[in-house]
Amino acid sequence: MSHPHTQIPDDVVIGEIRQLLDDAADPSIAGWCRRFRHSSAWMKLDRWLPLLEQARGGGQFDMPPQPDDIAPIEDILDRRKTEFARRKTAWDAAFLTAVDIKIDGPFAICHLGDPHLDDPGTDIAGLEHDLKVIRDTPGMIAANVGDVTNNWGGRLARLHGEQTTTVAESWRLAEWFFDQCKWLYFVMGNHDMWSGDGSPLLWIAKARNCTMSKSQVRLNLICPNGVEIRVNARHDFTGHSQWNVVHAPAKAAQLGFKDHILTCGHKHVSGYGVTVDPATGLVSHCLMVEGYKVCDEYAHAKGFPRHHIAPYAVTVIDPAAQHQNSLIQVYHDLELAADFLTWLRKKQKAA
Repeated sequence: MSHPHTQIPDDVVIGEIRQLLDDAADPSIAGWCRRFRHSSAWMKLDRWLPLLEQARGGGQFDMPPQPDDIAPIEDILDRRKTEFARRKTAWDAAFLTAVDIKIDGPFAICHLGDPHLDDPGTDIAGLEHDLKVIRDTPGMIAANVGDVTNNWGGRLARLHGEQTTTVAESWRLAEWFFDQCKWLYFVMGNHDMWSGDGSPLLWIAKARNCTMSKSQVRLNLICPNGVEIRVNARHDFTGHSQWNVVHAPAKAAQLGFKDHILTCGHKHVSGYGVTVDPATGLVSHCLMVEGYKVCDEYAHAKGFPRHHIAPYAVTVIDPAAQHQNSLIQVYHDLELAADFLTWLRKKQKAA
């Protein structure tokens, strides 16, 4: 039995605790005192716990402290501030992008609908013809509202088996498509977005200095004479009406931004409507462009009626127009639009 004022060495205490542990006895101060007839007067809990830990094995080796793989809070905060500043700059710039138009006089934008380049039901010859007309017409610019390829993914990946074009060939078609014209804008469609942030389309567009957005492109076209034309393009606007094909872009024009041209695709239907802002008199041209997927198995299976005018819509813009009703003319015949644009440009050049 130890004297109440006798300090028992740590190694002795640790050895005795290990005996308790080996015998599955009570490894508490009270259990230790009963077993070895010690006095508990000098043994305090803050000394006992470290000795107990060593007896359980902590004293058999020294474990160095492990480095923390989580960044310090100061680094996390700095990174978050930098990331937000970068994101906010890009966000604000995309709200309305100023574009200096270098074309003197009238010009036109051909807003192409969903291409679905690799789909067996796509009129690729018709698309090729239309791209050539755009290239060969001075003052005409191309634009696209998305769904460049089918890009089947997830549960729809099985549909690759219903087309003869391979995935690799689909991306080659996409590159060919981007190379055909100088594009004013590209909006990624739902099919394009299935590739996520790593979509090859983003890299293809960047290499060609083409404006491409995941959801919306909104441009302020500044003409040489100072006239400004705002274009608001999405793959689709919110809203639907069985009575009005262009309900979604018309709703956006009336309840949202007062832009001159609002265009979208996605639903594979054609439509055109006009709204007027009563406060300013600004005329908004609301366009639904069908695209080039003529033989649409999904639409056929669902019984969707085909609202076909043209796979595109052409907006002929005359910056010298004196009135809103002659500022923008909409055509659903590409060659007729090209002829009108050519005539209008010659007329103004001769004046």
